[in-house]
Amino acid sequence: MSPDAVRRPTPPAEIRDGVELTNLDVPLADGDETKRELVDYLDAVADRIVPVLTGRPLSVVRVRPGQPPFMQKNLPKYTPEWVRTTNVWAYASHREIRYALGDDRRTLLWFANQRAVEYHVTLLPAGAVHPNFVVLDLDPPPGSGFDVVVATAHLVRAALDELGLAGAVKTSGSKGVHIFVPLVDGVEPEAAAAATRAIAARAARLDPEVATTAYIVEDRQGKVFIDATRSGGATVVAAYSPRLRPGLPVSFPLPWSDLDRAQPADFTIRNAAGLLGDADPWAELMPARQALPDALVEEGRAIPVARVAAMHEGKRRARARRAEATTGSTDPGTGTDPNPGTDPNPGTHPEPGTDPS
Repeated sequence: MSPDAVRRPTPPAEIRDGVELTNLDVPLADGDETKRELVDYLDAVADRIVPVLTGRPLSVVRVRPGQPPFMQKNLPKYTPEWVRTTNVWAYASHREIRYALGDDRRTLLWFANQRAVEYHVTLLPAGAVHPNFVVLDLDPPPGSGFDVVVATAHLVRAALDELGLAGAVKTSGSKGVHIFVPLVDGVEPEAAAAATRAIAARAARLDPEVATTAYIVEDRQGKVFIDATRSGGATVVAAYSPRLRPGLPVSFPLPWSDLDRAQPADFTIRNAAGLLGDADPWAELMPARQALPDALVEEGRAIPVARVAAMHEGKRRARARRAEATTGSTDPGTGTDPNPGTDPNPGTHPEPGTDPS
């Protein structure tokens, strides 16, 4: 029998914090990054990413050999009993989902061993009704450079400055950036959502050639989209989370003064822990919690809810196209909705989604 035909023994599993880690030296995805590199990175930043995950329903993006990546919300039956969980009713699928709470290093290592690359958390902590943050998500147009995203981030910062507010910024780990404004206790979800819309609109007005709040993609005209829809139960990728993109970049917090010199690909699972050292810039750079000005909230209440307005506009355009096809009419007012942008439950999205940017 040739040596190649001899079956090599499986290497012994490595154990960290009681978690058995297996197949560490196999590639994760299309690149040459290995599962060991993912585990080592997450373990190195566990004391910084765990506080971001703690107490919030967690969705992860996993990648398994020979399969496309997939989003996991509902925990599998084989989940260890020591993983803390919370149940959330999913209105879209009409079922209860059992989410993990990433409350400790052990849970993080278990997910890493499950080849969970991305970590998305809800803006609302489990069981809470009041959000902790206003979040602006900046999404660049296809083919653009990161410079236009940075320029838009500075517009948002200028709008916040005018209001006496301050935010922390991080790369999304993909193409955009996220700006977080921490809130005092007791802010109603509807008020936070309204304020987010108003801040986005103010920022876009500062330079309408660069930024837009248009929710419908074809209406953005090659501008950076300031997404003001991340409120209530919506999710956002956690600071320090890897992203399943070429090179496995990381959502990395930055001082505002460093943003102009940064590129998303500068921070990966291979170098981010070394760049951080012992620092925790997400915690260190986060401003104190702030109250939202009443006038800002009222301003936002006058702005239609983007998703609802886009839904009504999409229906109106579809009716107009059908009318044109049957009668030749091109009346843009065909089938207009008399009450666009109303939302029976504004600012709340009970079933967490994921952050595409």
